[in-house]
Amino acid sequence: MTKPLKIALLGCGVVGSQVVRLLREQESDLAARVGAPLELAGVAVRKIGRKRDTEIDPALLTTDAESLVTRDDVDIVVEVIGGIEPARSLILSAMASGKSVVTANKALLAEDGATIHRAARENNADLYFEASVAGAIPLLRPLRESMAGDRVQRVLGIVNGTTNYILDKMDSTGASFTDALEEAQALGYAEADPTADVEGFDAAAKAAILAGIAFHTRVTAADVHREGITEITASDVASAKAMGYVIKLLAICARSDDGESVGVRVHPAMIPRSHPLAGVREAYNAVFVEAESAGRLMFYGAGAGGAPTASAVLGDIVAVARNRIANTRGPEESTYADLRVHPMGDSITRCHVSLDVADKPGVLARVAEIFAKHDVSIQTVRQEGRGDDAQLVIVTHRATDAALQATIGSLREMDIVRAVAGVMRVEGDEAP
Repeated sequence: MTKPLKIALLGCGVVGSQVVRLLREQESDLAARVGAPLELAGVAVRKIGRKRDTEIDPALLTTDAESLVTRDDVDIVVEVIGGIEPARSLILSAMASGKSVVTANKALLAEDGATIHRAARENNADLYFEASVAGAIPLLRPLRESMAGDRVQRVLGIVNGTTNYILDKMDSTGASFTDALEEAQALGYAEADPTADVEGFDAAAKAAILAGIAFHTRVTAADVHREGITEITASDVASAKAMGYVIKLLAICARSDDGESVGVRVHPAMIPRSHPLAGVREAYNAVFVEAESAGRLMFYGAGAGGAPTASAVLGDIVAVARNRIANTRGPEESTYADLRVHPMGDSITRCHVSLDVADKPGVLARVAEIFAKHDVSIQTVRQEGRGDDAQLVIVTHRATDAALQATIGSLREMDIVRAVAGVMRVEGDEAP
């Protein structure tokens, strides 16, 4: 074995403390796998006296993160503090000092990945970030390396455990959004301020990273169309259930039919219960990848949590350590395709529309005319009478989102339409 490789850890919270534990408990196995011992050089924290989940030698703790990442004896910097700053500045300082970096920082990579990747390239440093998307699930490396010889057409996934837990509870118990959120918070699946999760910001950052790797195109969080789940009601979930659907918050990254652009979006959608993603329960994540040669692949597992995420971090540490010993680097960012990221209006999807209408002859024909006017084809329609009113439930064929939204706008203006009671996009190839 060669001399030990030394690791500087930035952050010792839920994930960081588990990284420390795994480095200690698996010390001999990791040394055998890497070909050299891995030693913790220091741990940067905000407060040294704070109680932590894992016991740490106090001599390793420091509040001077900048000095830690630029120390001459440090080989690898692991960043698990999250957020944009000071994470960005510390990572750039580490790379400028010749260190390779492992990070779980999805927000930073989605907002300013270009700067981080450029710094890695210019300083001949590795940048690994498997833990930034889908926790313990091996996903980014298969996309980036195992599928490097294939052409990915679409990535469709559940990448946020908090929202999946909430929607799953609403579906299985009939709970309201508020009640399901409170249960998720009580169990530790949701933060006290759940905005990043329930409004789709977390999933949007992950979608940007996934799309960038899958389509060899730089995608930022600003490119992602984002909608959260706060407006989903128990009635919406029950209606979907009655039709054989389940509602999930999906991250969808898809190549256009002509292959010249990509669409990246995060929003709630109905999927058939026969779809593989429909059975993903509680706080689990799953990602469905469609490629020309490989066909359909499914990646499933724990998408968050200290130990699962630390598992992905340790995998990256081993990969980077091996590269250091071999005096080589892992793959760089691939953006050669440079595809246009098209707006949400150009994305192709289907729609479930529920209308409260006057129950009289000719209503269905007039409604159908509005769909035809906007070049949207109706796949199924169901009508239920309720005295002087009726409810029309319509599921469309595939159309551009712009055409679907224009259709809904026109329906709202019709005198025979009392209310557009519900609108939900529909994903999945199976017919209703």
